[in-house]
This record gives sequence, structure tokens and C-alpha cells, in this order.
Amino acid sequence: MKTSIIAVCFLTFVVGFAQTQIPDAATQIKIALQAAPEDKRDAATVLGFEESGAVVTLKAGTNEFICLTDDPFNEGFNAACYHKSLSDFMARGRELKTAGKTSNEIFEIRENEAKSGTLKMPEQPATLYVLYGRDARFDPQTDKVVDAFYRWVVYIPWATPESSGLPTSPMVDGGPWIMFPGTHSAHIMITPPRIDQN
Repeated sequence: MKTSIIAVCFLTFVVGFAQTQIPDAATQIKIALQAAPEDKRDAATVLGFEESGAVVTLKAGTNEFICLTDDPFNEGFNAACYHKSLSDFMARGRELKTAGKTSNEIFEIRENEAKSGTLKMPEQPATLYVLYGRDARFDPQTDKVVDAFYRWVVYIPWATPESSGLPTSPMVDGGPWIMFPGTHSAHIMITPPRIDQN
């Protein structure tokens, strides 16, 4: 009986994975670029997904931005663009996630690698732009992502409240604060209050 249950669960996973619709490359590029500042979009590099779930380069860019389209295999919506100095950090995170590591394991591995110098972290503040939303979606009629919100994450590795002057929680709704202070992943979180878009 246990074998049958495991087989059914595995088959359900495989069928669900196979049925996931992967947008074409042009659509993935349009989605990803909307997370970037408008004046940076044309020259940004764009990463997207193949049918296998592998991350590939869909568009080679010439500026300092790398954009990752929404992952069609995950629930909700999340597209992001980040400064190229974060590329090693981001790529390592994707690699570890693909290897089945948990969020806590990924954090610990990257922390140790950053401390040892095997994982390169930015030497200056570096920004991640996130366009996200549980109900967000791409509208092919307008070529826009709708019902989405922005968040800004400014990485400042090893920074602390004392070195940055930042609080460890927002003082007002949407105010900046430092998350994971004193670690390789220390960053300023800026999440504007959500405004009803209807």
C-alpha cells in the first residue's frame, strides 16, 4: 500500500511539472524587465527558464543589470532585477536550491563561503528590485504585469545597525530597516505599503 501511495504522489508531481506552461522567451523577457528601472531595461541581461526548469540567459545585456523572470514552477509571482555585483551570490543561491537545500541551509552555506572568500560579495551597496504579488500576472494585451507591487533590497554585506544607523525593524509602515545584520546577507529592506490598485 505504501508503495502505491508513493507511486501516485510521484506521478502527480511529474504530471503537474510537465503541465506547467513556460512562457516563450519574448514574454519572459518582457516580464523580467518590468522589475528594472525603466531607463535600464533595454540594456539589461535577462535570465529565464527552459522546459526542464533550468535557468538560462534569454537576452545578453550591456549594462549593470541582471533580470530574472517569474519562475513558472512556483506559486505566486516574483520577477527581479539586481546589480551585477550580486551575480555570484544569486547564482549560488539558485544552485543550492536546485540541489534541494533549504532556505536555512542556503544561508549557512553562503555565509561560510562569503567569510572564507570563496563566494564573492559586493564591495559597495548593491540593489535588488523585486516585482511581486500573489495575484500578479502578465497581461499580453498590454504587455504589462498587473496587480503587482515593488520592493527594494539594498545589500550591504556585514553591515550592522551601529555601522549603518538603520533600525532592525521599520519605524513606519514601509520604512527602511536592516535585515540579517552582521552577516554576508545584511540588507536594507524597503517595502512600500500596498495600495489598492482597483
